[in-house]
Amino acid sequence: MARRNLRKGMTMIGPTPGLRVKQLEVRTRKDSGRNRSRLVEVAIKQSNVTSPMHSSCLSTPSKHSRSPSKQHFWSVDDETNVADMAQPPIDPIRLPRTMNDYIREWLRHKEDLLRILLEMEAAPSPRNCTKCGKDGVYRCTDCMHQPLFCMDCCRILHEAHPFHRIQQWTGEFFEDSALHMTGFQLYLGHNGAPCPSASPGPEHGPSEGQRYKMDTRAGGMGMVEEEWEDIDEVPLHLRPPANSKYLTIIDVTGVHFVRVQPCQCLDADSYHRQLFQAKLCASTFEKPSTAFTFAVLDDFLWENLECGTSGMNYYSKLRRVTSNVFLHLVPNRYRELLRLARQWWVLKLLKWNGFQDETERSSPGDLALFCAACPQPGINVDPDVDLDDWKYTRTVVMDGNFKAEHMHEKRPDDQVWLMDGRGFMVAHPPYQEYLQATPHITEKSACHNHRAISQANVSRGKLSATGIGATACARHGCFYPHSVVDFQKGERQLNMDYSLSNALGYNMTGIKNVLCFYDINCSYMKNLRKRVDNSPFLHIPSSLQIVPGIGIWHVHGHKQECYARYAPLFLRGSGWVDGEIIETLWSILNIVSASTRGMSSPHRQELLDFQMNDSNFMKMIRIVDSLSRKLKAAWASVAMARDAFTKLDEAVSSENRQVWSIQEESALGGRVRDVSVMDIFEIQLKKAPTVRAVELELLEAPSQRGTRQGAASWITRGLGIEESEITLAITRKDSSKYPSETKRLAMARRADRLAVDRSRFIADSQIYLAPLHQGTDADDYNSGITDVAHHMSAGDDVVSGEEDSEGSMDEAADAVPLKMTKIAPLPLLSNFGIERCRAAGADELVEMELKLRIGQANDALHGLRIALADKAVAFRGVVRQATSYSMRTRAWQMVNSIDSSVRQQAAIYKRCREAMIALGADTDTLTRFQQLHKSHMAVHTAAFSQNAHDHRSSNLPWFWCMDIPRTTSSKNWLTEFYRIHWLRAKAVKDRWEEEEDLLVSEFHWTMNFFKFHAKKWNKKCVSFKAAGLHGAACYAARQKAVYDRLAEQGASKWLNMSPEILPLNQ
Repeated sequence: MARRNLRKGMTMIGPTPGLRVKQLEVRTRKDSGRNRSRLVEVAIKQSNVTSPMHSSCLSTPSKHSRSPSKQHFWSVDDETNVADMAQPPIDPIRLPRTMNDYIREWLRHKEDLLRILLEMEAAPSPRNCTKCGKDGVYRCTDCMHQPLFCMDCCRILHEAHPFHRIQQWTGEFFEDSALHMTGFQLYLGHNGAPCPSASPGPEHGPSEGQRYKMDTRAGGMGMVEEEWEDIDEVPLHLRPPANSKYLTIIDVTGVHFVRVQPCQCLDADSYHRQLFQAKLCASTFEKPSTAFTFAVLDDFLWENLECGTSGMNYYSKLRRVTSNVFLHLVPNRYRELLRLARQWWVLKLLKWNGFQDETERSSPGDLALFCAACPQPGINVDPDVDLDDWKYTRTVVMDGNFKAEHMHEKRPDDQVWLMDGRGFMVAHPPYQEYLQATPHITEKSACHNHRAISQANVSRGKLSATGIGATACARHGCFYPHSVVDFQKGERQLNMDYSLSNALGYNMTGIKNVLCFYDINCSYMKNLRKRVDNSPFLHIPSSLQIVPGIGIWHVHGHKQECYARYAPLFLRGSGWVDGEIIETLWSILNIVSASTRGMSSPHRQELLDFQMNDSNFMKMIRIVDSLSRKLKAAWASVAMARDAFTKLDEAVSSENRQVWSIQEESALGGRVRDVSVMDIFEIQLKKAPTVRAVELELLEAPSQRGTRQGAASWITRGLGIEESEITLAITRKDSSKYPSETKRLAMARRADRLAVDRSRFIADSQIYLAPLHQGTDADDYNSGITDVAHHMSAGDDVVSGEEDSEGSMDEAADAVPLKMTKIAPLPLLSNFGIERCRAAGADELVEMELKLRIGQANDALHGLRIALADKAVAFRGVVRQATSYSMRTRAWQMVNSIDSSVRQQAAIYKRCREAMIALGADTDTLTRFQQLHKSHMAVHTAAFSQNAHDHRSSNLPWFWCMDIPRTTSSKNWLTEFYRIHWLRAKAVKDRWEEEEDLLVSEFHWTMNFFKFHAKKWNKKCVSFKAAGLHGAACYAARQKAVYDRLAEQGASKWLNMSPEILPLNQ
């Protein structure tokens, strides 16, 4: 759209005091995908305007107002009524501010903020305590406003904040200090008050004048007694308390040395229990010297889940928080952190899943959370409903991850498993027993050699596990509990069998149908039932019908027939799913996979379990928003798919519609028994043999007597040289009149390489064509050979055309024949003539070249069809859409480049056809490979639009339908293509309609899932109260409230999506 046409219907803003008018170009995107531009005038408030006549918008027009077509400040009437400004003020439009705008605003305050930051380093004047008014010595950097305290006030006010960081005034600056320097002690029990039963006595500890050195035992960074360096050289906050017992406590604020006074009453709990009740987790149970706060363990948990932070990096951060300069003086408690983190995470899982004690019966995967929207009879689906309905089909996806490696352990027999098999990783002993009892059978794939198959026997000496394999929900991306397995030698079938068997046994009671996506399902599913029946460790019910599929991304790496057989588009009941969602799960899990490489097997299992459980938890809390977005998109897509299919269906005869519907129903119903019936969704064409296919056939066939070995390859090499010479000649002709030096050099190098290849080919001809060369010089067979220029200009020339308004391209009336450099012919049999070849007894070689010429002609016609199709697309999508001179220039450059390809393929085909004639091809062959004319090169863009209604009466050149079976070509040439497009358009419509139905059902199942868990926690609350477990009862009540709130939010979201939608209880 030209800019001058954008001003139609606009309202001009006249001169207004205090406002500056600016014209902006706003670009929006229509639903059709095309961009729309329009000009908008905005009023911007003008500062320091003394009068209307002195306004900058009146005196200095903007750059948009300098052309008459864009003038928007003044009109004739405005100029005559400048004095009349009595019009209502216009509210200025506030434009959205960008990040750079905020940064520019900050730059104006940078110096002032830096000054304030530096002033905070100094002590206030007067330097008095903010509480009692005495001399202020300490200030707390963690308290608001960094208040100044005296020693007593600092100690008293921090009894509830024992891990705040304080600083001490030295007379010149504030130095980092510690609360124990103020005499602070942490009292356990009695709500933080001193124990009345405590008996004062002498406390043993390091004296004030003792010396210390670094503790390097087992990587430790603590201090031990030794005369090594003076204690005065250690910063204040890194000095442990003198003459007293202390505990090293790690918090999110760093490492602290704290005096701890436990309760000494007769009925007091043990020391480690008192610490735990004070939210401190002791590293040991006997005489603990180190403890971690609940806060730091939770912080490490979230850091690991959200950021993938390893234990080493996290503790390194804590050391820098403690002292950013003297890191070597901070005690190293990295190993203690890893050990306590394992224990803490398991306690969290037990708490979240309502396990009050270990006397409750445990089962595989009972500490794992599963998908809220997948059908689970007895949880979110009534088990009495008809589970044979397609909506209750489970959709799963399997895949392997080779990033989650694991090294061999030093002490594999000395391991402690905290939750083996209760999460997502399978139980270790049964899995190892299964691997030892199950032999690995290598099955050669009939499809392409994929990574999962090629790495099936890959083993690395230093790795005990080369990766992991998992099964997940294909629609929502939730890992299946107790289904993640380790790989020992790549992604073997026996590993994935164990994963699938466990996944299909999780909450599947009554479900009869499963859609299973896997990258190599075309080979994996062939013998699955046989492997399951032969193994006592695997169990998949025989009544469970498994329909295999391949993800939409991986299926394009398979053979062509795999697309119709396994793509999600052709799987009834799958909805609109891609089958690749597990790849997104790996990308998140890979962040922590590197840190698990050297862990012990139990630690690695627990960390991966916790990561996958958190992934499922995040899916659960976001599932309502996800389903609502998908449902809104499905409503729009269903309407579009129905409209597209209806338009296509209207152009189809009732007879074809009935036949195609029967074909579709028969294929979808019989795919479980024989997946090859899905080939009906592919074009039923007989693919013409290529040069490579013909050469392979000749090489594999037994050689005839008198024919030298390698003759087929020699002839193929000659055809390739001939093609290269034709291509180079046309490239030289199409180059500009004065090509650049780089282009000339490239063409010269190509010509030089061709000359070398030609010389070698001619030399080898003495071996294969010895009878033809006897008594013959070059002139005898050169005389009957036409050069490449003759081949190109003998018939109709190949020209490009201009596209007219009706969508076809007219040939140029003044077309000039190609004038190219003459090229000496090659000693091929077609250049000697059929009579001379027969006289020399070279009939076998003649037959070889004729077959290869037919393959070469098929390749040339295939390339010609692709080039013409590209040309039609370029005219429709590039040339027509060009709106500027530069865009049209680039568009026509693209068309000219495609024209060059058209001429090259046409020239090669013409040479092939002349060679066929010279080799004595029969009438059927020459009828099949007809002569090309100039009119055949014209492209009708309308004929390449599958939804166009004028196809049925259009006719394309013969080479477009030469491979269609005779039963089809005798009818309209587009019948086959209409059938495929109709079937696929109907498949798109059916999948979107299924998606809509599934999303509505999944909304109901999600609400049922929340209500089920709310009832479950309510029952636990009642039972805990009856047992006198008040804390557990309160936690159960809180969990019930969480699930009730999730259900309420889901119901509210459901009702707000559409006023016509039914309530959830219907």
